[in-house]
Amino acid sequence: MRLGAVLMLAACAAGCAGLPPKPQPPSLPTEAPQSGLSGDGGGWPAREWWTLYRDPDLNALIGMALQYSPSLAVAHSRLDIARQSVRVAGAESGAHVDAAGDGSRQRLSDNGLFPPELLGFHWYDQYDLGLQASYTFDWWGKKKDAVDAAIDQAHAARADKAAAALMLSSSVADAYFGWQADQARLQLAREHEATILREAGITAARVRSEIDAADEVNRTAASLAAVRELLAALDGSAELRIVALAALVGRSGAELPALTAKPLPAISGGLPDDVKIDLIARRADLAASRWRVEAADKNREGARAEFYPDVSINALIGLQSRDLTRLLLYDSRVPDFGAAVHLPIFDAGRLKARYGASQAAIDAAVADYQETLIGAARDVATQATSRAQLAAERAQRMLEVDAAERLRRSAAARVRQGVTDLRAELTATEAWMDQRDALLQLDAAAMSSDIGLQRALGGGYEKERTEP
Repeated sequence: MRLGAVLMLAACAAGCAGLPPKPQPPSLPTEAPQSGLSGDGGGWPAREWWTLYRDPDLNALIGMALQYSPSLAVAHSRLDIARQSVRVAGAESGAHVDAAGDGSRQRLSDNGLFPPELLGFHWYDQYDLGLQASYTFDWWGKKKDAVDAAIDQAHAARADKAAAALMLSSSVADAYFGWQADQARLQLAREHEATILREAGITAARVRSEIDAADEVNRTAASLAAVRELLAALDGSAELRIVALAALVGRSGAELPALTAKPLPAISGGLPDDVKIDLIARRADLAASRWRVEAADKNREGARAEFYPDVSINALIGLQSRDLTRLLLYDSRVPDFGAAVHLPIFDAGRLKARYGASQAAIDAAVADYQETLIGAARDVATQATSRAQLAAERAQRMLEVDAAERLRRSAAARVRQGVTDLRAELTATEAWMDQRDALLQLDAAAMSSDIGLQRALGGGYEKERTEP
């Protein structure tokens, strides 16, 4: 026994000789790495951020998308898989109890170890009934690390689902307000077409009267063709946005709620004051990436624990008999109890390779987190800068619209006074409509940028440290 104990200790020492040193936990940034991010008193998006636009049609579309979208269903399925993986890992770390029963009939060979002549029979029956229990001690935290890693992966899948829902809702909002912008521009283009038709009628009459040259007819014809080309483009764009909405919602276009054209909502708010620090907790993709880093860290701890010995105990309560009628008798019992130690000594470098792979997985997860963080900061800065730029452009465009409106009124006054004919007012009206159309395009771009900013700020997501 002493010799066995000495040999066991020597084996343990040899097996643990290649144990890697205790690694340091991964170090991750605590704020968005971009100096250009600065708050201006704005707030973080609410969980249902789209309701701030006060549009019942948009609320209905996003509600349908969150319920029926195939992309969100895929994310939900991945979350369910991750949750089941947690259950599997937890089951592996517990005690196992198995019940078994079997019966067999076998013939003894005439040339076997025990001749039938000696035993007095050729055929015999064997019946076994048993209950076996086993438990492996998790002294080094190997199984606990596996469970923790599975839980972290489930948290990451849950954050991925939130990121997918945010991408879905923001895409629906972007397509919907794009449709609204198309409707507003279509209405303005139809008014523009009617104005050009009036001008074309006057021009044709003046040409017939040989007051103007025939080239004036060609000019108005070209203007009419251009505005009708714009009408066709806007009609096609609006139809494509309906197709996009149907695909996002996961329903046919006929199943979409009836949409009503209405003005684009006003945009207000700015970046939160704590955007650089709190962005990490407000972005679902960053949360998912961080959970994967923690899962990789737990897997590395589990790979390191593989270098330690496993100690397990086994117990069997069994019955065995050649006669089925005597199987349940007390003297048919065959109890068994034992303990085992498993220690890897020579494994051709398998444990070291597995540990190296786990270290590489951590490096990849950390790099992915840093890349996601930089992308998130860039996304916020880009959307905020674009929105500020569009606001500045809109302010100047408003001046141009006002100037064009004054010119239109001045031309109308001259027409009423008989100083000039109606063509001057119509020409000024067309110029005013061109400025209004440019303003509508700026408003549509600003709306899209505001939706992008809501998405970049996390769309109301908050990291939760609860089991999925």
